[in-house]
Amino acid sequence: MTWATSQKLADAGISISHTFEPGDLGRLIEIHGIQNYQDYGFSPIHEAYCAQIATEFMLNPNPGRSKAWLAKKDGAVVGSVLICELPDNIAQLRLLFADKSVRGSGLGRWLTEDSVQYCREAGFKKVLLWTVAGLERAISIYQSLGFKLTEEKTQYVWGRESRELRFDLELTR
Repeated sequence: MTWATSQKLADAGISISHTFEPGDLGRLIEIHGIQNYQDYGFSPIHEAYCAQIATEFMLNPNPGRSKAWLAKKDGAVVGSVLICELPDNIAQLRLLFADKSVRGSGLGRWLTEDSVQYCREAGFKKVLLWTVAGLERAISIYQSLGFKLTEEKTQYVWGRESRELRFDLELTR
């Protein structure tokens, strides 16, 4: 984290935790569900999908190099990103989110940059992620960090037809 970014987040009252405390899971799922419905029209199934990802992350008996970033303001989760260790020395970036109450603070970019830097330091050879067309703020962050579009597929999920996009970032050559 650059000093300027860390100062901007601190000035906004945002702190980062790497462990879930009581209530964090519920808040994380709530903000994903509500905000993604308001912003993109995702159905409640999307909220359940996010809950499944976060629950599986928390219940993993052997987390290895998996790691969570929970952004909090006034003790409540306002953003997140998860790095999930996959086979073959690959990391998957999941549940990147910044609540509308903290948008413009640089939180989404910082979460992405810090989690990718962690992947480099942890020795992963690649980071992959799946997103959907229309999430332009997130996609622009991914592309600015060197993620390349590697796969597309159209599916009916979360109450609408969506074009799912896979982005990969090679960390070692």
